[in-house]
Amino acid sequence: MKSQNEKILKDLLKGKKINPMIALSKYGCFRLASRINNLRSDGYKIVTRMISNPDGKQFAEYYIEGKTK
Repeated sequence: MKSQNEKILKDLLKGKKINPMIALSKYGCFRLASRINNLRSDGYKIVTRMISNPDGKQFAEYYIEGKTK
């Protein structure tokens, strides 16, 4: 079985954007920021963008732009 880090990285490398709700529903990941930190420690350049929902609550969205590592 692939780890959460591997699943998240695979989708990021495909150009997908990931936020905490996607991470929870798709990967069963409650701590997305921690997984992103692990991937950054491995050398991946992951961008964080803060998004506001219609209620004004903010959350992070992560993606990779351009070349990785």
